[in-house]
Amino acid sequence: MTFSWKRNLIVLWLGVFFCSSAYSISIPFLPIFLHSSLGVNEHLEAWAGISFGITFLASALISPYWGSLADKYGRKPMLIRSGYSLAVLYFLTYLVKDPYLFLLLRILQGLLAGFVPASIALVATNTPEKNVGYALGIMATSGATGGIVGPLIGGFVSHLWGNREAFLFSAFVVLIAALIATFFVKETNMNRSAERSHVSEDIRTAMANRPFVQVLGMAMVVTISVMLLEPLITVYVLQLGASQQDASLSAGIIFSAVGIATVLAAPRWGALGNKIGYSKILFFGLLGGAVGNLLQIFFTNLYGFGILRFLYGLFFAAVYPALNALIVKVTDSDFRGRAFSLNQSATQLATMIGPVLGGFLGGWIPIKTVFILNGVILLAAALWMKTKFSLQPHQSSQPAGEKMKQSVV
Repeated sequence: MTFSWKRNLIVLWLGVFFCSSAYSISIPFLPIFLHSSLGVNEHLEAWAGISFGITFLASALISPYWGSLADKYGRKPMLIRSGYSLAVLYFLTYLVKDPYLFLLLRILQGLLAGFVPASIALVATNTPEKNVGYALGIMATSGATGGIVGPLIGGFVSHLWGNREAFLFSAFVVLIAALIATFFVKETNMNRSAERSHVSEDIRTAMANRPFVQVLGMAMVVTISVMLLEPLITVYVLQLGASQQDASLSAGIIFSAVGIATVLAAPRWGALGNKIGYSKILFFGLLGGAVGNLLQIFFTNLYGFGILRFLYGLFFAAVYPALNALIVKVTDSDFRGRAFSLNQSATQLATMIGPVLGGFLGGWIPIKTVFILNGVILLAAALWMKTKFSLQPHQSSQPAGEKMKQSVV
């Protein structure tokens, strides 16, 4: 049977969908779980914040190591490792009774994660060059779809059985992702005879690649931009007139609006990037996201805000597929697993920084001003990208005495 990149894309889409769903099933209920199931009564906000952020910090620190292993032994083994490990950890979380053990499990979840970046790297290296943008656009919808479906499933499971059972359901869902990776994912472009690099060498190689460093910097900026608003949306929904009873539902719908827009628009942006270039797609996405946030000053009702967030999502859906495609463009194929892992480190750090910064700003200035600030940040990023980015194909160096190929994409 000949290798089919389209079949691989479908299989990996399903794997990332299940993995993202498993993660988002339980995340909305962390504070409630800490309070009702683990007995945390004092400093609950601090416990919830640490429990959320520590996973991203651990993942950011370990990702370069997993990327090095992926480029040496293959991305499929990383999928299998991550999938089964997370299934076990979610099951143990279902059993845990002590908040400190819960925190330890959250750290281990970060250390053993890596399913999504390994999937993206595998798609990027096992898809024909002319189809890479389209494929990465499709992959962007899998995580977004999982992020939409997961909280809905989690709310249903929590309502019927309890918050603790949501972790058990997460274990089952991520196990499906692991089984998909084990039996259906195919990897053909893999050179296991190459010498495995060290993380310090990978970082030096990455730092010597100026276009790649620029892409990582942009990934951090846009992720901080997204996460800046995470702790503020529900509060802002209340300020727009939603009742206490309906605030969670209204905020959930508004969060989902961005995800739905991503599902609809990301594949089209990816396909368009193949035709006109990913730099232009990134610029359009940043500019549209900036305008969407700046227009917030003119919308003072809940329905207008929801529509605006959906339109923002249609444009911002271009950003992450374009960034992933640019990583492919400016890195060598045998460095790509490490490149996507370093990108995960950058975005995970930004995911941890964004909500903390957003919470601080929301307590210091009006939330509407935070939206405007967010728009200014994205506008500045678009201008930076337009005027300062240099995305010429990178001439690779020779880390660890091994000559690497010139990148092309």
